[in-house]
Amino acid sequence: MNRPLQVVKYLFFDILAAAVSWVVFFVYRKTIIEPQRFGIDIPVEFNTRFFLGLVFIPIFWITIYYITGFYKNIFRRSRLIELGQTFTTTLAGVVVIFFTLILDDFINSYKNYYQLFFTLFLLHFLITYFFRLIITTQTIHKIHKRKIGFNTLIIGSNEKALNVFNDMNSQKYPAGNKFVGFVGLENNNDALLSNYIPKLGEFSELLDVIKNNKIEEVIIAIETVEHKRLSEILTIIENRQVTIWGIPDLYDFLSGMVKTNTIYGSPLIKISNGLMPGWQENTKRLLDVFLSLIASIILFPVFVTLAIIIKTTSKGPVLYKQERVGRFGKPFNIYKLRSMYSGAENGTPALSSINDERITKIGRFMRKTHLDEIPQFYNVIIGDMSLVGPRPERQYYIDQIVKKAPHYTHLHKLRPGITSWGQVRYGYASDVDEMLERLPYDMMYLKNISLYIDFKIMIYTIMVSMKAKGK
Repeated sequence: MNRPLQVVKYLFFDILAAAVSWVVFFVYRKTIIEPQRFGIDIPVEFNTRFFLGLVFIPIFWITIYYITGFYKNIFRRSRLIELGQTFTTTLAGVVVIFFTLILDDFINSYKNYYQLFFTLFLLHFLITYFFRLIITTQTIHKIHKRKIGFNTLIIGSNEKALNVFNDMNSQKYPAGNKFVGFVGLENNNDALLSNYIPKLGEFSELLDVIKNNKIEEVIIAIETVEHKRLSEILTIIENRQVTIWGIPDLYDFLSGMVKTNTIYGSPLIKISNGLMPGWQENTKRLLDVFLSLIASIILFPVFVTLAIIIKTTSKGPVLYKQERVGRFGKPFNIYKLRSMYSGAENGTPALSSINDERITKIGRFMRKTHLDEIPQFYNVIIGDMSLVGPRPERQYYIDQIVKKAPHYTHLHKLRPGITSWGQVRYGYASDVDEMLERLPYDMMYLKNISLYIDFKIMIYTIMVSMKAKGK
C-alpha cells in the first residue's frame, strides 16, 4: 500500500474539483446573474479577482478538509460516511465563501443570493464527491479482492481468538485484515491458532513483534472481564501508531456499553486512542506551525544575540543536540541553545540542578527565561514536537520512571511539547523524583487536552519567561 500516493490522489482531485467549480460558478455569475441586474449581456472576462480565486479557493478547501481530518485513515473509507462528510464540509465552506466573497455581488433581487449560494454549493459538492466516490470505490474493491491488506496481529490464542480469525477470514466482503500471526498469553492454548497463523512471540515481546512485523492493526482477543490484563495490553500498545480492536461480549451489548456498525463478520469494536476531536487535533497542528514560524521571526534577533554571547563566552557549539523519545516512542533529536559548558556530561546522563556548576552565566539567564528553547520551534515545524505537550525525556530516564510509574508511557500518545503543564509548575526536573512529581500534571493534561488548555499553558509560560522565574 502506498499511503502517500493515495493522499496525493485525493488532494489532486479535491483541488481540481475546487478549481472547476469556481470556474463554472464564475461564468454562471457573469452570464446569468449579472445580466439580470444591468439588463445587458456581461462579457466573461477572467480578471484578477478570478485568478486570485482560482489560487486561494482550492487552498481554502484543502485547509478545511485537513482540519476535519479527511486525509487520515485514507484506506479505511465508507462511501456513505464520506457522502455525509463531503456534504457538511461543503455546506460550511460555502457559507464562509458566500459571506466573504459573494455577499457584495451585483444582484437584481434577494432571490439571486439564493441562486448564487445553492449553485456554488451544488457545483462544489457534486464535482468533489464524484471524484471521491470513484477513488474510494476503487479502493474498497481492492480491499474486497484482498489486493490491499493491513498487517494484523491477534493478542491471545483462546477459542474467542480462533472464532474471530475464522469469521474474518471467511467474510464475503473482507475488511482488509491480513493476519500475520498472534502473540500468546498465559493459560491460552496456542495450538488452536498455530495451525492457521504463526506464533510471533510472547506477551513480554509485544512491542518488538509490532515493530518487526510492521503491524498496523491489533485485535485483542481476551475476555472483557480480564480488566487487569486488558489494562496492561493497552498501556503497552495504546501509545503506538496502530489501530486497536476489541471483541465485546454479550454483557457489553446488553448494558449499552458498546455500539458497532459491523454488518459482516465479527462485531469488533474500535478502541480509540484519539485524545482530541479530529478538527481540534489538526487545528492544533496548524497553530503549532503558524505560531512557531511567527515566533521564529520575532525572536530571530534574540537568537542571534544569544548565539554571539554563547560563542564568545565559552568554547563549544552554539546549538546543543540531544536524542529524546517522542510520539509513539520514536526517538528524535531535540535542539537547544547551549546553556552548559561543552562536554559537561562526558557521555553519562546527568540532570541539572539549581546550583549546577556546569551551567554557564548566560545559560542561567536562558534557563530562567526559557530562551534556550528557541531552536525547538524548528522541532515543532518539522513535526517532532508541539508547542504544548509533555516534556520529552531521554530513554535512560524513562526506563527509571516506568519502574515506579508504568502509566508514564501513555504520554507517548502525544507529541512532546516546548512547554507543558508540569513545566509551568516545576520547570526543569533535577532528578527522577521531580520527574515523578511533575507526572500527575502531565497526566491531567493528557486526560483534559484541548485547545483551551493549550492557550492557558502558553499564556502562563510567557508570564514565567517574562518574569524570569523558570529554573
